[in-house]
Amino acid sequence: MNYIETAETQRANRRFIKQSISTPMLTREREMELATRWRDDEDEVALHELIRAYARLAISTAGKYRNYGLPMSDLVQEGNVGLMLAARRFDPERGVRFSTYANWWIRSAMQDFILRNWSIVRTGTTAAQKSLFFNFRRLRARIEGATGGTLGTSGRKQIAEELGVRYDEVAAMEGRLRQSDQSLNAGVGEAGEDEWQDFLVDERPSPEDIVVQMRDNETRSRWLADALKELTAREQTIIKERRLRDDVVTLEALGVELGISKERVRQIEHKALQKLRVSIEKQVESPADALADL
Repeated sequence: MNYIETAETQRANRRFIKQSISTPMLTREREMELATRWRDDEDEVALHELIRAYARLAISTAGKYRNYGLPMSDLVQEGNVGLMLAARRFDPERGVRFSTYANWWIRSAMQDFILRNWSIVRTGTTAAQKSLFFNFRRLRARIEGATGGTLGTSGRKQIAEELGVRYDEVAAMEGRLRQSDQSLNAGVGEAGEDEWQDFLVDERPSPEDIVVQMRDNETRSRWLADALKELTAREQTIIKERRLRDDVVTLEALGVELGISKERVRQIEHKALQKLRVSIEKQVESPADALADL
């Protein structure tokens, strides 16, 4: 998807970039002091100075991801979010420069933003797919430059092996990166009035089919209720427990409940089904339809 920045936002971005680049770099000692003040005392003045000094890292990283079709300003903002997350977790006593530590957080924040907004179709849901998404173009260019041709099957296998993903994931990602999202409301052809969504098949039942099905179900339920009235109390119990429940009661359990053997329960069940069939045959032409759930 493509975003267009206005002239006003472009001017604001240029001012921010100019200010960030002109901000002096911090010495190791000053960096340590600011990070310690923020960690121990939650000194926001120290935090702001630390963030401003390294905002250039967010700008530099955003430039590496500018070819994904997202606004540079949004990428920089996400990088600043990563920068603040890094400041929250940074331990100045470990002897690592803040810039080194913050780079990972900035890159991670930008990559997550790109994956959320690059397409309405979710991409890179696993760590391996995320690595494939952000490294595919670079590896493809390297392979095609070495072979002087297209990627091909061998090239896809090479990418799969290098990134530790399946071949089919490489092929799928290649197709995703080759095409962009398109609206279903887009017209088919330049002069036609049809939209792409007009050609989608709705496989759900039509409203008429739903109404007919509901009426048929009500009718079958009425037939069955009338037929059940002709059974004895014990026969009704057995049919309801054995045929009209989702969790069917076993013959043995029913036998214990009724004080008879499970074989006797089976005989009564068989006889009751025959009586139901005879009763329903008097009401309908196709009793099999009414007894489909029994």
